[in-house]
Amino acid sequence: MIMKHFDKLQGEVTVPGDKSISHRSIMLGSLAKGTTEVTGFLQGADCLSSISCFQKMGIEINNNPETNTVLIHGKGLRGLSAPSDILDVGNSGTTTRLMSGILAAQPFTSTVDGDSSIRKRPMGRIMTPLSMMGAKFESLATDKCAPFKIIGGNLQGIHYDSPVASAQVKSAILLAGLYADGQTSVTEPALSRNHTELMFESFGVDIKSVGTTATVTPAKELIAQKIEVPGDISSAAYFIVAGLITPNSEITIKNVGINPTRDGILTVCKNMGADITLSNVKDDIGEPVADITVRTSSLHGCTIEGDIIPKLIDEIPVIAIMAAFANGTTIIKDAQELKVKESNRIDVMVNNLSAMGVDIEGTEDGMVIRGGKALHSATIDSKLDHRIAMSFAIAGGLADGDTEILGAECVNISYPSFYSDLDMLTR
Repeated sequence: MIMKHFDKLQGEVTVPGDKSISHRSIMLGSLAKGTTEVTGFLQGADCLSSISCFQKMGIEINNNPETNTVLIHGKGLRGLSAPSDILDVGNSGTTTRLMSGILAAQPFTSTVDGDSSIRKRPMGRIMTPLSMMGAKFESLATDKCAPFKIIGGNLQGIHYDSPVASAQVKSAILLAGLYADGQTSVTEPALSRNHTELMFESFGVDIKSVGTTATVTPAKELIAQKIEVPGDISSAAYFIVAGLITPNSEITIKNVGINPTRDGILTVCKNMGADITLSNVKDDIGEPVADITVRTSSLHGCTIEGDIIPKLIDEIPVIAIMAAFANGTTIIKDAQELKVKESNRIDVMVNNLSAMGVDIEGTEDGMVIRGGKALHSATIDSKLDHRIAMSFAIAGGLADGDTEILGAECVNISYPSFYSDLDMLTR
Protein backbone atom coordinates (compact mmCIF):
# COMPACT_ATOMS: atom_id res chain seq x y z
CA MET A 1 0.00 0.00 0.00
CA ILE A 2 1.17 3.56 -0.81
CA MET A 3 0.52 6.22 1.87
CA LYS A 4 0.19 9.71 0.42
CA HIS A 5 0.85 12.90 2.35
CA PHE A 6 -2.10 14.48 4.19
CA ASP A 7 -2.26 18.15 5.24
CA LYS A 8 -4.84 17.96 8.02
CA LEU A 9 -7.23 15.57 9.75
CA GLN A 10 -10.73 16.65 10.76
CA GLY A 11 -13.86 14.90 11.95
CA GLU A 12 -15.23 12.11 14.11
CA VAL A 13 -14.36 8.42 14.03
CA THR A 14 -15.67 5.37 15.90
CA VAL A 15 -13.05 2.66 16.30
CA PRO A 16 -13.88 -1.06 16.47
CA GLY A 17 -14.68 -2.83 19.72
CA ASP A 18 -12.00 -3.60 22.27
CA LYS A 19 -9.99 -6.67 21.26
CA SER A 20 -9.28 -7.85 24.82
CA ILE A 21 -12.93 -7.62 25.90
CA SER A 22 -14.18 -9.26 22.67
CA HIS A 23 -11.93 -12.30 23.21
CA ARG A 24 -12.97 -12.68 26.84
CA SER A 25 -16.68 -12.36 26.02
CA ILE A 26 -16.44 -15.43 23.75
CA MET A 27 -14.59 -17.49 26.34
CA LEU A 28 -16.70 -16.65 29.38
CA GLY A 29 -19.91 -16.75 27.34
CA SER A 30 -18.99 -20.28 26.24
CA LEU A 31 -18.46 -21.35 29.88
CA ALA A 32 -21.67 -19.71 31.15
CA LYS A 33 -25.11 -21.30 31.37
CA GLY A 34 -27.49 -19.63 28.89
CA THR A 35 -27.09 -17.18 26.03
CA THR A 36 -24.62 -14.31 26.29
CA GLU A 37 -25.27 -11.39 23.93
CA VAL A 38 -22.28 -9.27 22.89
CA THR A 39 -22.69 -5.94 21.08
CA GLY A 40 -19.83 -3.93 19.58
CA PHE A 41 -17.82 -7.13 19.01
CA LEU A 42 -14.53 -6.69 17.13
CA GLN A 43 -14.72 -8.47 13.76
CA GLY A 44 -10.93 -8.73 13.49
CA ALA A 45 -9.17 -11.95 12.52
CA ASP A 46 -7.87 -12.56 16.06
CA CYS A 47 -11.31 -12.47 17.69
CA LEU A 48 -12.76 -14.64 14.92
CA SER A 49 -10.08 -17.20 15.84
CA SER A 50 -11.52 -17.32 19.37
CA ILE A 51 -15.02 -17.93 17.97
CA SER A 52 -13.76 -20.71 15.71
CA CYS A 53 -11.88 -22.50 18.52
CA PHE A 54 -14.90 -22.59 20.84
CA GLN A 55 -17.19 -23.71 18.01
CA LYS A 56 -14.82 -26.65 17.54
CA MET A 57 -15.46 -27.51 21.21
CA GLY A 58 -19.21 -27.76 20.64
CA ILE A 59 -20.37 -24.23 21.48
CA GLU A 60 -23.00 -22.71 19.18
CA ILE A 61 -21.97 -19.11 18.41
CA ASN A 62 -23.97 -16.88 16.05
CA ASN A 63 -21.95 -13.94 14.72
CA ASN A 64 -23.55 -11.09 12.75
CA PRO A 65 -20.68 -9.03 11.26
CA GLU A 66 -23.11 -6.40 9.91
CA THR A 67 -24.33 -5.46 13.40
CA ASN A 68 -21.18 -6.61 15.30
CA THR A 69 -23.50 -8.69 17.51
CA VAL A 70 -22.60 -12.16 18.75
CA LEU A 71 -24.83 -14.67 20.53
CA ILE A 72 -22.96 -17.35 22.51
CA HIS A 73 -25.09 -20.30 23.60
CA GLY A 74 -23.04 -21.40 26.58
CA LYS A 75 -23.14 -24.94 27.95
CA GLY A 76 -21.86 -24.23 31.43
CA LEU A 77 -18.48 -24.52 33.06
CA ARG A 78 -18.08 -28.22 32.18
CA GLY A 79 -19.89 -28.17 28.84
CA LEU A 80 -16.97 -28.13 26.39
CA SER A 81 -16.46 -31.17 24.14
CA ALA A 82 -13.15 -32.59 22.94
CA PRO A 83 -12.28 -30.96 19.60
CA SER A 84 -11.98 -33.38 16.68
CA ASP A 85 -9.50 -31.04 15.00
CA ILE A 86 -6.51 -28.84 15.88
CA LEU A 87 -7.53 -25.60 17.61
CA ASP A 88 -6.15 -23.04 15.14
CA VAL A 89 -5.55 -19.70 16.86
CA GLY A 90 -4.28 -17.92 13.72
CA ASN A 91 -2.20 -14.90 14.78
CA SER A 92 -3.84 -14.52 18.19
CA GLY A 93 -1.64 -14.66 21.28
CA THR A 94 -4.66 -13.82 23.45
CA THR A 95 -6.63 -16.81 22.14
CA THR A 96 -3.61 -19.08 22.63
CA ARG A 97 -2.79 -18.13 26.19
CA LEU A 98 -6.26 -17.55 27.65
CA MET A 99 -7.81 -20.62 26.04
CA SER A 100 -4.89 -22.72 27.35
CA GLY A 101 -5.99 -21.82 30.90
CA ILE A 102 -9.43 -23.26 30.15
CA LEU A 103 -8.06 -26.31 28.29
CA ALA A 104 -5.76 -27.08 31.23
CA ALA A 105 -8.83 -28.15 33.24
CA GLN A 106 -10.73 -30.13 30.59
CA PRO A 107 -11.07 -33.94 30.75
CA PHE A 108 -9.62 -34.26 27.25
CA THR A 109 -6.45 -33.64 25.25
CA SER A 110 -6.31 -30.78 22.76
CA THR A 111 -3.76 -29.54 20.24
CA VAL A 112 -3.19 -25.80 19.76
CA ASP A 113 -1.45 -24.31 16.72
CA GLY A 114 -1.32 -21.01 14.83
CA ASP A 115 0.48 -19.09 12.13
CA SER A 116 4.24 -18.62 11.73
CA SER A 117 4.23 -15.65 14.14
CA ILE A 118 2.45 -17.62 16.91
CA ARG A 119 4.94 -20.45 16.47
CA LYS A 120 7.70 -18.07 17.61
CA ARG A 121 5.92 -16.53 20.60
CA PRO A 122 6.88 -17.71 24.10
CA MET A 123 4.31 -20.04 25.67
CA GLY A 124 6.53 -21.26 28.52
CA ARG A 125 5.19 -18.33 30.55
CA ILE A 126 1.76 -20.06 30.73
CA MET A 127 2.98 -23.66 30.57
CA THR A 128 4.94 -23.25 33.82
CA PRO A 129 2.09 -22.09 36.10
CA LEU A 130 -0.55 -24.30 34.44
CA SER A 131 1.74 -27.32 34.86
CA MET A 132 2.15 -26.40 38.53
CA MET A 133 -1.66 -26.59 38.77
CA GLY A 134 -1.74 -30.11 37.27
CA ALA A 135 -2.02 -29.79 33.49
CA LYS A 136 0.48 -31.46 31.15
CA PHE A 137 1.98 -29.88 28.03
CA GLU A 138 3.78 -31.46 25.11
CA SER A 139 5.55 -29.12 22.69
CA LEU A 140 5.34 -30.56 19.20
CA ALA A 141 7.97 -28.27 17.68
CA THR A 142 10.24 -25.59 19.12
CA ASP A 143 10.51 -25.88 22.87
CA LYS A 144 7.68 -24.07 24.66
CA CYS A 145 6.11 -22.64 21.49
CA ALA A 146 3.11 -23.69 19.39
CA PRO A 147 2.12 -26.21 18.24
CA PHE A 148 1.58 -27.96 21.56
CA LYS A 149 -0.72 -30.48 23.19
CA ILE A 150 -2.53 -29.83 26.46
CA ILE A 151 -3.57 -32.84 28.52
CA GLY A 152 -6.15 -31.46 30.93
CA GLY A 153 -6.03 -32.49 34.56
CA ASN A 154 -7.60 -32.11 37.98
CA LEU A 155 -6.19 -28.74 38.93
CA GLN A 156 -4.93 -27.54 42.30
CA GLY A 157 -5.10 -23.89 43.30
CA ILE A 158 -1.72 -22.15 43.49
CA HIS A 159 -0.24 -18.79 44.33
CA TYR A 160 1.90 -17.69 41.40
CA ASP A 161 4.43 -14.86 41.43
CA SER A 162 4.52 -13.92 37.76
CA PRO A 163 7.90 -12.70 36.47
CA VAL A 164 6.09 -10.55 33.87
CA ALA A 165 3.23 -8.07 34.10
CA SER A 166 1.08 -9.77 31.48
CA ALA A 167 -2.71 -9.87 31.39
CA GLN A 168 -2.51 -12.95 29.17
CA VAL A 169 -0.47 -14.89 31.75
CA LYS A 170 -2.61 -13.67 34.65
CA SER A 171 -5.85 -14.47 32.79
CA ALA A 172 -4.73 -17.98 31.79
CA ILE A 173 -4.08 -18.80 35.46
CA LEU A 174 -7.33 -17.20 36.69
CA LEU A 175 -9.37 -19.07 34.04
CA ALA A 176 -7.76 -22.34 35.15
CA GLY A 177 -8.54 -21.29 38.71
CA LEU A 178 -12.28 -21.44 37.94
CA TYR A 179 -11.86 -25.25 37.95
CA ALA A 180 -9.19 -25.68 40.63
CA ASP A 181 -9.40 -27.29 44.02
CA GLY A 182 -9.00 -24.24 46.30
CA GLN A 183 -8.23 -20.61 45.60
CA THR A 184 -5.80 -19.47 42.91
CA SER A 185 -3.93 -16.18 43.03
CA VAL A 186 -1.48 -14.32 40.80
CA THR A 187 0.87 -11.54 41.87
CA GLU A 188 2.43 -9.38 39.12
CA PRO A 189 5.44 -7.04 39.24
CA ALA A 190 3.11 -4.25 38.02
CA LEU A 191 -0.64 -4.23 37.39
CA SER A 192 -1.59 -5.41 33.90
CA ARG A 193 -4.98 -4.82 32.24
CA ASN A 194 -7.85 -6.12 34.38
CA HIS A 195 -10.58 -6.97 31.86
CA THR A 196 -10.68 -10.61 33.00
CA GLU A 197 -11.26 -9.61 36.62
CA LEU A 198 -14.03 -7.14 35.69
CA MET A 199 -15.74 -9.69 33.45
CA PHE A 200 -15.45 -12.40 36.10
CA GLU A 201 -17.39 -10.13 38.45
CA SER A 202 -20.19 -9.58 35.94
CA PHE A 203 -20.49 -13.35 35.29
CA GLY A 204 -20.81 -14.00 39.03
CA VAL A 205 -17.30 -15.27 39.81
CA ASP A 206 -15.78 -14.60 43.24
CA ILE A 207 -12.66 -12.58 42.31
CA LYS A 208 -10.73 -10.21 44.55
CA SER A 209 -7.93 -7.82 43.62
CA VAL A 210 -5.59 -6.21 46.14
CA GLY A 211 -2.64 -4.24 44.77
CA THR A 212 -1.07 -6.37 42.04
CA THR A 213 -2.57 -9.65 43.33
CA ALA A 214 -5.78 -11.17 41.95
CA THR A 215 -7.41 -14.14 43.71
CA VAL A 216 -10.18 -16.32 42.27
CA THR A 217 -12.35 -18.82 44.15
CA PRO A 218 -13.44 -21.85 42.08
CA ALA A 219 -16.82 -21.28 40.42
CA LYS A 220 -19.87 -23.54 40.49
CA GLU A 221 -21.53 -21.86 37.54
CA LEU A 222 -21.22 -18.71 35.40
CA ILE A 223 -24.35 -16.75 34.51
CA ALA A 224 -24.87 -15.56 30.91
CA GLN A 225 -24.63 -11.78 30.43
CA LYS A 226 -25.24 -8.91 28.05
CA ILE A 227 -21.89 -7.33 27.16
CA GLU A 228 -21.40 -3.96 25.46
CA VAL A 229 -17.86 -3.77 24.10
CA PRO A 230 -16.45 -0.21 24.11
CA GLY A 231 -14.12 1.10 21.39
CA ASP A 232 -10.55 -0.19 21.68
CA ILE A 233 -8.13 2.41 23.04
CA SER A 234 -5.29 0.58 21.26
CA SER A 235 -7.06 1.28 17.94
CA ALA A 236 -7.95 4.82 19.00
CA ALA A 237 -4.25 5.47 19.72
CA TYR A 238 -3.42 5.88 16.00
CA PHE A 239 -5.95 8.68 15.62
CA ILE A 240 -4.98 10.24 18.95
CA VAL A 241 -1.37 10.51 17.78
CA ALA A 242 -2.33 11.50 14.22
CA GLY A 243 -4.48 14.38 15.47
CA LEU A 244 -1.72 15.66 17.74
CA ILE A 245 1.09 15.65 15.15
CA THR A 246 -0.78 16.64 11.96
CA PRO A 247 -1.07 20.42 11.36
CA ASN A 248 -4.53 22.09 11.57
CA SER A 249 -6.20 18.99 12.93
CA GLU A 250 -9.01 18.15 15.36
CA ILE A 251 -10.36 14.61 15.74
CA THR A 252 -12.96 13.18 18.11
CA ILE A 253 -12.84 9.42 18.69
CA LYS A 254 -16.21 8.25 20.03
CA ASN A 255 -17.01 5.80 22.84
CA VAL A 256 -13.48 4.64 23.67
CA GLY A 257 -12.72 2.39 26.65
CA ILE A 258 -10.58 4.30 29.15
CA ASN A 259 -10.01 1.53 31.70
CA PRO A 260 -7.28 2.81 34.08
CA THR A 261 -5.16 -0.29 33.39
CA ARG A 262 -5.14 0.62 29.67
CA ASP A 263 -5.03 4.43 29.51
CA GLY A 264 -1.26 4.97 29.69
CA ILE A 265 -1.27 6.54 26.22
CA LEU A 266 -3.43 9.40 27.53
CA THR A 267 -1.00 10.02 30.40
CA VAL A 268 2.00 10.05 28.05
CA CYS A 269 0.28 12.41 25.59
CA LYS A 270 -0.50 14.85 28.41
CA ASN A 271 3.08 14.57 29.73
CA MET A 272 4.31 15.52 26.23
CA GLY A 273 2.08 18.62 26.11
CA ALA A 274 -0.94 17.30 24.18
CA ASP A 275 -4.22 19.18 23.79
CA ILE A 276 -6.55 16.32 24.65
CA THR A 277 -10.06 16.39 26.13
CA LEU A 278 -12.36 13.66 27.44
CA SER A 279 -16.14 14.15 27.25
CA ASN A 280 -19.28 12.03 27.76
CA VAL A 281 -17.42 9.99 30.36
CA LYS A 282 -19.59 7.13 31.65
CA ASP A 283 -19.20 3.83 33.44
CA ASP A 284 -22.49 1.95 32.97
CA ILE A 285 -20.97 -1.33 31.77
CA GLY A 286 -18.20 -1.96 34.32
CA GLU A 287 -15.71 -0.48 31.84
CA PRO A 288 -15.34 3.34 31.77
CA VAL A 289 -15.78 4.94 28.32
CA ALA A 290 -15.40 8.46 26.91
CA ASP A 291 -15.20 10.49 23.73
CA ILE A 292 -11.60 11.64 23.17
CA THR A 293 -10.92 14.90 21.30
CA VAL A 294 -7.38 15.75 20.20
CA ARG A 295 -6.05 18.88 18.50
CA THR A 296 -2.72 19.71 16.86
CA SER A 297 -0.19 20.23 19.64
CA SER A 298 3.40 21.30 20.15
CA LEU A 299 4.88 18.23 21.81
CA HIS A 300 8.09 17.70 23.76
CA GLY A 301 9.99 14.52 24.62
CA CYS A 302 9.68 12.65 27.91
CA THR A 303 10.81 9.45 29.65
CA ILE A 304 8.37 6.51 29.66
CA GLU A 305 9.23 3.75 32.13
CA GLY A 306 8.16 1.64 35.10
CA ASP A 307 4.59 0.78 36.09
CA ILE A 308 3.01 2.70 33.19
CA ILE A 309 4.54 0.33 30.59
CA PRO A 310 1.93 -2.48 30.97
CA LYS A 311 -0.77 0.20 30.53
CA LEU A 312 0.50 1.13 27.05
CA ILE A 313 2.59 -1.79 25.80
CA ASP A 314 0.56 -2.16 22.58
CA GLU A 315 0.68 1.58 21.93
CA ILE A 316 4.49 1.94 22.07
CA PRO A 317 4.94 1.70 18.27
CA VAL A 318 2.64 4.69 17.67
CA ILE A 319 4.09 6.50 20.71
CA ALA A 320 7.48 6.16 18.96
CA ILE A 321 5.95 7.88 15.91
CA MET A 322 4.68 10.69 18.14
CA ALA A 323 8.13 11.01 19.73
CA ALA A 324 9.69 11.44 16.28
CA PHE A 325 7.54 14.56 15.80
CA ALA A 326 8.12 15.93 19.32
CA ASN A 327 10.91 18.36 20.19
CA GLY A 328 13.71 16.89 22.28
CA THR A 329 14.46 13.35 23.39
CA THR A 330 12.00 10.61 24.33
CA ILE A 331 13.35 7.60 26.23
CA ILE A 332 11.32 4.37 26.46
CA LYS A 333 12.53 1.89 29.10
CA ASP A 334 11.34 -1.37 30.74
CA ALA A 335 9.64 -2.46 27.52
CA GLN A 336 11.57 -5.66 26.74
CA GLU A 337 8.15 -7.31 26.26
CA LEU A 338 8.10 -5.61 22.82
CA LYS A 339 10.60 -8.21 21.60
CA VAL A 340 8.08 -11.07 21.86
CA LYS A 341 5.01 -9.48 20.25
CA GLU A 342 3.84 -10.20 16.69
CA SER A 343 7.29 -8.97 15.68
CA ASN A 344 10.33 -7.72 17.61
CA ARG A 345 8.79 -4.26 17.84
CA ILE A 346 11.97 -2.59 19.13
CA ASP A 347 14.00 -3.67 16.10
CA VAL A 348 11.19 -3.05 13.60
CA MET A 349 10.49 0.49 14.87
CA VAL A 350 14.19 1.38 14.94
CA ASN A 351 14.84 0.05 11.43
CA ASN A 352 11.80 1.66 9.82
CA LEU A 353 12.03 5.03 11.59
CA SER A 354 15.75 5.19 10.75
CA ALA A 355 14.83 4.60 7.10
CA MET A 356 12.56 7.68 7.33
CA GLY A 357 15.39 9.84 8.70
CA VAL A 358 14.59 9.73 12.42
CA ASP A 359 17.44 9.86 14.95
CA ILE A 360 16.57 6.70 16.92
CA GLU A 361 18.51 3.93 18.62
CA GLY A 362 17.30 0.68 20.13
CA THR A 363 18.22 -0.38 23.64
CA GLU A 364 17.91 -3.69 25.46
CA ASP A 365 14.51 -2.69 26.89
CA GLY A 366 13.25 0.11 24.63
CA MET A 367 14.49 2.96 22.48
CA VAL A 368 15.82 6.53 22.49
CA ILE A 369 14.23 8.90 19.97
CA ARG A 370 15.57 12.39 19.28
CA GLY A 371 12.61 14.06 17.67
CA GLY A 372 11.87 17.17 15.65
CA LYS A 373 13.44 16.32 12.27
CA ALA A 374 11.32 16.14 9.11
CA LEU A 375 10.55 12.60 7.94
CA HIS A 376 11.06 11.48 4.36
CA SER A 377 9.31 8.64 2.53
CA ALA A 378 10.63 5.09 2.64
CA THR A 379 9.56 1.51 2.03
CA ILE A 380 8.32 0.13 5.35
CA ASP A 381 8.36 -3.58 6.16
CA SER A 382 5.45 -4.16 8.57
CA LYS A 383 6.64 -7.73 9.30
CA LEU A 384 2.90 -8.52 9.06
CA ASP A 385 2.46 -6.83 12.46
CA HIS A 386 -0.81 -4.87 12.54
CA ARG A 387 0.43 -2.30 15.06
CA ILE A 388 3.52 -1.57 12.96
CA ALA A 389 1.46 -1.14 9.77
CA MET A 390 -1.00 1.29 11.39
CA SER A 391 1.77 3.29 13.09
CA PHE A 392 3.61 3.82 9.80
CA ALA A 393 0.39 4.72 7.98
CA ILE A 394 0.33 7.75 10.29
CA ALA A 395 4.05 8.48 9.84
CA GLY A 396 3.75 8.01 6.07
CA GLY A 397 0.93 10.53 5.84
CA LEU A 398 3.21 13.17 7.36
CA ALA A 399 6.42 12.26 5.53
CA ASP A 400 7.75 14.06 2.48
CA GLY A 401 6.75 11.92 -0.54
CA ASP A 402 4.92 8.60 -0.83
CA THR A 403 5.58 5.84 1.71
CA GLU A 404 5.05 2.20 0.77
CA ILE A 405 3.92 -0.20 3.51
CA LEU A 406 4.63 -3.86 2.80
CA GLY A 407 2.09 -6.31 4.25
CA ALA A 408 -0.36 -3.46 4.90
CA GLU A 409 -3.35 -5.83 4.88
CA CYS A 410 -2.30 -7.25 8.27
CA VAL A 411 -4.42 -4.51 9.91
CA ASN A 412 -7.32 -6.98 9.45
CA ILE A 413 -6.08 -8.68 12.62
CA SER A 414 -7.49 -5.89 14.80
CA TYR A 415 -8.92 -3.06 12.65
CA PRO A 416 -10.20 -4.08 9.19
CA SER A 417 -11.57 -0.60 8.30
CA PHE A 418 -8.49 1.33 9.48
CA TYR A 419 -7.36 2.73 6.11
CA SER A 420 -10.85 3.83 5.08
CA ASP A 421 -11.41 5.50 8.49
CA LEU A 422 -8.11 7.35 8.15
CA ASP A 423 -8.96 8.38 4.58
CA MET A 424 -12.34 9.77 5.74
CA LEU A 425 -10.55 12.14 8.16
CA THR A 426 -8.34 13.56 5.37
CA ARG A 427 -11.27 14.86 3.29
